Amino acid sequence: MTNYITLLKENDLKATIQRTSILKSIDHAGHINIDEIYEDVKELYPTLSLATIYKNIILMQTNNVIVEVPMNGEKSKYELKKDEHMHLICQECGTIQDTKMTKRTQEALFIENFKLNHSQINLYGVCNSCQTK
Repeated sequence: MTNYITLLKENDLKATIQRTSILKSIDHAGHINIDEIYEDVKELYPTLSLATIYKNIILMQTNNVIVEVPMNGEKSKYELKKDEHMHLICQECGTIQDTKMTKRTQEALFIENFKLNHSQINLYGVCNSCQTK
């Protein structure tokens, strides 16, 4: 289980109830959009506003605690920052599956005279479940 307080402090953020609740919601879901985070968090903290969720999402994204995963035609989803990986995004049901970067993929990202700090590779298609429907 992730220690959200340590995660926030390691990234120079104060560990507030709002932030730890948002991180718990994201961690539990894996990939989740802001509206889903809000619905999840407001069950425990009904006075928490959507504006507070947005403000904290932006702050935690800026401080590399969470990562935005863009979705085609839908609201972005968010995940906890983790090792480099790729996203397989189903265009039918919207599920996101994490997959490891292969050595070949990492080699393809090497660009001469350019230091790559991080990357995000999102592949869009149809998941196995939706293919068999």
